[in-house]
Amino acid sequence: MAPDTPKGKGAQKFKELAEKYTEGAVLVEVYPNSQLYKDKEELEALQLGAVQMLAPSLAKFGPLGVQQFELFDLPYLMADYDDLRKITDGEIGQELLGLLDPKGIKGLAYWDNGFKIMSANSPIESTDDFLGLKMRIQSSKILEAQMLALDAVPQVLPFSEVYQALQTGVVDGTENPPSNMFTQKMHEVQKHATLSNHGYLGYAVIVNKAFWDGLDPAIREQLDRAMEESTIYANSIAREENEWAMAEMMKAGYTTFHELTEDERAEWIARLRPVHDEMASRIGADLIAKAHGVLGIE
Repeated sequence: MAPDTPKGKGAQKFKELAEKYTEGAVLVEVYPNSQLYKDKEELEALQLGAVQMLAPSLAKFGPLGVQQFELFDLPYLMADYDDLRKITDGEIGQELLGLLDPKGIKGLAYWDNGFKIMSANSPIESTDDFLGLKMRIQSSKILEAQMLALDAVPQVLPFSEVYQALQTGVVDGTENPPSNMFTQKMHEVQKHATLSNHGYLGYAVIVNKAFWDGLDPAIREQLDRAMEESTIYANSIAREENEWAMAEMMKAGYTTFHELTEDERAEWIARLRPVHDEMASRIGADLIAKAHGVLGIE
């Protein structure tokens, strides 16, 4: 991600606090914009100890064999940030982080980016408008199923390649929170976008477990403190950053934005909610049912 996104600013805040609270005993180096590793390389690098800390998107854990994290990819699961906190700050969120331990990874925190909007070079107001569109997604079976439910053609591409793929027509559209779309200048190569808020994009801040467990307990205590405070900071600015990015994109005038009517939103939900049942065997029917119960989804 770019340094000026909520995640980039959160990483910088962690650096500042970690170095301050450990009185310089710890040095944190931040590498934005895929400078060290591409999407498929970063988790392996963490497990090998080539890098100590990452904040990958939650969709990245499926290929690692922890498909339960793909719960966060389900379309129209969480309606807003209040719903989100019920998951990340509750029992489900902690259970999911615990599943990383056997992989040599320690989960520390959840960082928000925001709720996603759909974009394309043609209007996408009705779900029927997706027919045949090549839509870029992260590597996630849930997101693949989501696009297939819309009769679109899902295309997995690394984040760093999306702008060029949109510019050259390799893909027709994509989904992103506004801050991603704006900071990567995707709005300059997308004529239309719909404020669907259909899904959530967030990150898990993770560390190499052996490295973390090997730290001096007094140092680790200060790093935990720095992580707790930088998490509050990163999540507090995420909504604000997305609102600002949306305003900037509207001002730029490259993209026409469509806000769903109540009837249109009901149509989108009806079209996409069946993905929950379809993916139950992958994520876990009990986990999905538990999340539905927490969120009051019947």
